[in-house]
Amino acid sequence: MTEIDFYDVFQGQVAAFLLVLTRSSGIFFISPFFGSMNVPYRIRAVVAFMFALILFPVVLKEYTIHAPATILMFAFTVAKELFVGWLIGLIAYITLAAINTAGKIMDMQIGFAVVQMMDPTTMQQTGLVGTFLYNLTIIYFVITNGHHVIISALAESFRIIPLDSMVWNTSLPELITDLTAGVWMNGMKIAMPVTFAILMTNVGLGILARTMPQMNIFVVGIPMQLMIGMTMISMILPFYLLFLDVIFNEMYANISGALKSLSP
Repeated sequence: MTEIDFYDVFQGQVAAFLLVLTRSSGIFFISPFFGSMNVPYRIRAVVAFMFALILFPVVLKEYTIHAPATILMFAFTVAKELFVGWLIGLIAYITLAAINTAGKIMDMQIGFAVVQMMDPTTMQQTGLVGTFLYNLTIIYFVITNGHHVIISALAESFRIIPLDSMVWNTSLPELITDLTAGVWMNGMKIAMPVTFAILMTNVGLGILARTMPQMNIFVVGIPMQLMIGMTMISMILPFYLLFLDVIFNEMYANISGALKSLSP
């Protein structure tokens, strides 16, 4: 009769659970909604632990996990699993960073750049328009079940990249670089209507300043820029939500591509 070493079984299952918990915790560092700074750390830790409890039986059923032979190897494995979870949140964060970029551009054009407020989700000083657009984006992100997609990506990552099997691929830095470069481009696309309207307003005010020198352009121009900027923002909001759908689809595709680039 074959003897079973219950200590080895216990050690392997505990190690597997800790690795699942580590990967689940990675998305709570920086990802939108889950990694928000106004969510207490204890709540994030409890939710990550619940995710690990739910995913652990599924992972254990699909794969046989053995604990690394040494503490150093186990620590290296923990770092790899944390990187996988953190990568999912990082790609989502970089994608939505275009919203903050668009808000900063609009604030400068309208004249709100001098007014700064604390954004509780990032703990950074942001403009009025940037804060409004980002909060609207997070609300739309939750309404369209974007947070469910991040959870699905976490669960799918165990199928694409089994525990302790991540392989570094040189294409990943290129993907992150392209995403970072796309932040400015997407931000300019969002802010282009407001930027163009303010540009035309400034051109018109410049013509008036040349033809009517007695007019105080500064007194007239600042309220006009504010009025035209707010009007353009209200006009582009329906199209802005459609643009968010495109950005979200790109984000989901990029997360899938990044995970596949690290698969064995």
